[in-house]
Amino acid sequence: QVQLVDSGGGLVQAGESLRLSCTASRSIFRLNAGWYRQAPGKQRDLVATITSGGTTNYEDSVKGRFTISRDNAKNTVYLQMNSLKPEDTAVYYCNAGGAYISGTYYPDFRSWGQGTQVTVSS
Repeated sequence: QVQLVDSGGGLVQAGESLRLSCTASRSIFRLNAGWYRQAPGKQRDLVATITSGGTTNYEDSVKGRFTISRDNAKNTVYLQMNSLKPEDTAVYYCNAGGAYISGTYYPDFRSWGQGTQVTVSS
C-alpha cells in the first residue's frame, strides 16, 4: 500500500494543456501506476498506465493527446494533457501498485490519490 497525493488540476479552455502530478509516500520504483478519471454520474475509467519498466498504454480517446510518465527519483507519476476537450472534464485519480494481467491493469484499491478536478470549457 502507498499513499498518493494528486495535484495539478484546474479550469482551462478547450485546446489548452495541463500537467497532473501524483506524488507517493514511498518509492514507486517497482510499481505499476495508472491515471483514472470520473465524470459526474459516471463510473471511474482508466485513462493511462505505465509499468515499472516504463511501458505505457492509453485509452483510445486520449491517444496522441495525453502522455503518462514517471520520475522514480521524485516518487512521482505525471499525466501531461494537451489539446484538452470539454469531454475530458472529470476528477482525475492516480493509482499505484496495481497488477498487469494479460495486458489489463488491475488497480490496487488500497492506493488511490484524493483526486484533482479538471474542467475544460468550450
